[in-house]
Amino acid sequence: MLIGRKIKNLRLKSGLTQEELAERTDLTKGYISQIENDISSPSIETFFVLLEVLGCDPKSFFDDQTFVQKVIYWQQDQTKFSDDQLGYQLRWLVPESNEKEMEPIFLSLKRHGAFKTFEPSSSETFLYVLSGSITVRLGKKRYHAKSGDSVYYHAAEEHQLINESDVPAKVLLVATESYL
Repeated sequence: MLIGRKIKNLRLKSGLTQEELAERTDLTKGYISQIENDISSPSIETFFVLLEVLGCDPKSFFDDQTFVQKVIYWQQDQTKFSDDQLGYQLRWLVPESNEKEMEPIFLSLKRHGAFKTFEPSSSETFLYVLSGSITVRLGKKRYHAKSGDSVYYHAAEEHQLINESDVPAKVLLVATESYL
């Protein structure tokens, strides 16, 4: 049985580099690479240490039932939130997306509406303006985007999305880490 790919998948799922896994298991990065590429097979003792660090028990590792990931998220899976005072509505396109690396959101801004202000973070944000126009405020600078435009920024400064026009705006927003 080739176990290297499964070990690599567990490592990636755990968010570890080969070097980090090597440090946590007292192995070398090169040996981790050899295991993942099925060039070397670990001893039973080393295998159990790897599984322990990767948070997997042997039964789950060898279980033939492969993890089935959800790929399609239907409209009924989506969650909505509205803030009438600020003038926006959010629709989380993927449930529990705030626990994932990316958080895709459909944002509707009423005319002269605004999304809440966010503190600086290490997040990265991508926006695609589906209709209307928006203003992105990053610190003291303002950037304007209209329907069909894309926006990408690092959220290292206080930031906010604003609709300064007389027509509603719709935006597809994807943020990394803890944007919302």
